[in-house]
Amino acid sequence: MSRIRLNQEYRNKIANRMRVHLEQEDTIEKQNYDKLKGEQIDLNDNAWKVAEKIVRRHYTLDDVEKAYYLQNKFENVSTIAKDSCFHFHYMGEKEERDYDNNVRIVPSTIEKHFDFRLNGSLDVDNNSSYSRSDNEYGYALFRDELKAQDNCNPDILIEQEGKDSNPHKTKYCDNNNKYLGDDDKGYGKEWNEKYQLDLIGREYCRDRSIACSEDEYMFLIDWKRQKGQFVMAHQKWIKSILDQMKEIKVGLKGYKYLDEAIELANELGLAITDAEIVRTNSTGLTIYNPKNLADRIKGMKNKREKTREEKIAERLLYEKQQSVN
Repeated sequence: MSRIRLNQEYRNKIANRMRVHLEQEDTIEKQNYDKLKGEQIDLNDNAWKVAEKIVRRHYTLDDVEKAYYLQNKFENVSTIAKDSCFHFHYMGEKEERDYDNNVRIVPSTIEKHFDFRLNGSLDVDNNSSYSRSDNEYGYALFRDELKAQDNCNPDILIEQEGKDSNPHKTKYCDNNNKYLGDDDKGYGKEWNEKYQLDLIGREYCRDRSIACSEDEYMFLIDWKRQKGQFVMAHQKWIKSILDQMKEIKVGLKGYKYLDEAIELANELGLAITDAEIVRTNSTGLTIYNPKNLADRIKGMKNKREKTREEKIAERLLYEKQQSVN
């Protein structure tokens, strides 16, 4: 029986199946992503309780009621509105140098911007009310929902990392954002309405910075950090898949016959047959031996960063071996 030639259509079919298979594998990267994802609702709810406590100390419910009364009574009064982002501050200390370059500790107002909206900024260091939106969080949190939609891709920012703006990236980002919604519809509306309070004062939250304790401030800083860690877990998981897919596509491009590609898929745990690939519709490099390539890709899974103690131990072992030599 003659062997079936591996054309581009078959390569695309197998690559698409492999991407789905890799996303379903129970790897360390996926476990970490799933674990942190399961913690996000409680994480945000607990942070919101602290924020609400701070705000209500400053703007009491009685104050809010009076403000609404005046706003409803007089047409020229507009003093209260709902908001989800705040500037919180506490009185702390900072270092500065005098004219003789001597360090001295002086009292200072420590302030940050905290945005509870779905696309609120996760940047711990940025204190601007106009800091960029972090759509990565919504993409990571509602990844399954976005994956189920046509022309949406929750991994697009990771796949396009380091690349200039282009129509492909813009298309999927726009579709993602449209599906998730904002203050007007979708998950964004539901999310933003859950995390909002009546605030008295000017429109811009920096003009109504609210005092809090240092402990409350640091709790909210940690909340932003943990959200950032969840986004990083999403990135690490998808990057591990993209690295594997890069190797798979190199191998598929080098193979001449379908049975070689089938062998690679089977070695990687995806049970498919040539008949399945041939009958279904499709959505100059070094030729790798299928088993060797499979082993190489398997070695790319479950990677983790070494701890400081492990790095020190390896260095001490290396130095000991060098001294013996």
